[in-house]
Amino acid sequence: MFAYIIPTFVIIFAITFIWFVARHKGKNQTRSLSVQEDYDLKEIDIARIDRMEDGSEFEMYLYRLFLELGYQGVYKTVGARDFGADVVFTDREGVRNVVQAKRYTDSVGISAVQEVFSCMRYYKAKKAIVIASAKFTEPSETLAGINHVKLLDRDDLISIIEAFKKDDIQAVKDRIEAEPRMILESWREANSPVLHEIKKDYKAEQYVKKAMGK
Repeated sequence: MFAYIIPTFVIIFAITFIWFVARHKGKNQTRSLSVQEDYDLKEIDIARIDRMEDGSEFEMYLYRLFLELGYQGVYKTVGARDFGADVVFTDREGVRNVVQAKRYTDSVGISAVQEVFSCMRYYKAKKAIVIASAKFTEPSETLAGINHVKLLDRDDLISIIEAFKKDDIQAVKDRIEAEPRMILESWREANSPVLHEIKKDYKAEQYVKKAMGK
């Protein structure tokens, strides 16, 4: 009987030890995550943003920044089903904005503009912004200008960070809420009785005409 008790005791001890180690490890992981998120926003600069592991850290930074700026109605969207927006906030005029965050090293392409613009109705927003740690491509700037989407590139982000470090909240908000670059030619042409063709694929047209025998 004594021989039976010893193995049982060993098994119980082993299970208890494994549970304790796992629990302790879980606490350490939770603590490290808390420390990682519990940083002073004024310690963040563009170099720190460039070293972030993925886009979710940049999204969290912007989420906290908008809260620190005192905006109303600030919340972070659910990552898996955000429909194109990462952060939502209400500006000083009481207008809801959707924000897409792009922590890129290469230029930000046209899809960022398409996504943030297309999700405006879902979030019942009237303005859309893309904030990036890089520059934007020319096509993305063109599409943004036509659709009244605000683009804040790397230079804008650096200016926002520097102003925030100096507690110049007014300057930060003025840059975030500034009117986007607009391209009005397309709207004027849309209201014109004569609609001009844009980006016409002449090769496709010739192929179809030949196939149809025209």
